[in-house]
Amino acid sequence: MSAGAHLLVVDDEVEICEVLADYFVHQGFRVNTARDAAQARQQFAERVPALVILDLRMPGEDGLSLANWIRHAHRRVGIVMLTTADSVVDRVVGLEIGADDYVPKPFDPRELLARVRSVWRRLHPFASLPGDPPLVRLGRCQLDLDKHTLTDADGKDVPLTSMEFDLLKLFALNPNRVLNRDQIMELAHHRGWDVFDRSIDLRVMRLRRKIEPDPDKPEVIKTVRGVGYMFVQQP
Repeated sequence: MSAGAHLLVVDDEVEICEVLADYFVHQGFRVNTARDAAQARQQFAERVPALVILDLRMPGEDGLSLANWIRHAHRRVGIVMLTTADSVVDRVVGLEIGADDYVPKPFDPRELLARVRSVWRRLHPFASLPGDPPLVRLGRCQLDLDKHTLTDADGKDVPLTSMEFDLLKLFALNPNRVLNRDQIMELAHHRGWDVFDRSIDLRVMRLRRKIEPDPDKPEVIKTVRGVGYMFVQQP
């Protein structure tokens, strides 16, 4: 399990807290719960979670106020709101405050899991999640995210620099999602890569030579003209 896969569920309904805690623990997450905003703030004082599932309608300090505090005090924490089905105003205000997504009540836990994973992926594109496959097929090769290795169809190791592995991991954890050059360069910069014009393009070109059946006609890491690149996950 990813060490950072820590969720905080904030809801005044005990049953919802228990159901979500049980469900997400079984999905491989670490989960804490809070019955109100005061308990949630105490949880933050003890350990800042990676993502909060937050009911907006709670007695005392409501979820909108708590969401506003989270967004200003902990900008990197993801927020998925739980709202009543007809509370359009709450959803709009919540999103304007800075919540990342919302799920109306009643909800299917599987949909909530999908929303949580989507928000997580936007905030932590390099980080793996519970349920992520350790082995990812990339064209004629296979990437092992645990062992940091790339092997060809014959099982032979394909040499990779640490920078090339990081770039392949970024694509592998964000399948079928267009990543523009600015996003990649920003992530690269924080990983200590050298950042200069065309550096990402050159690295992608080198990777294509290693993984694409036909590097001149790439089908695995495609160029999205005028935007960036996308890893096309194979069925």
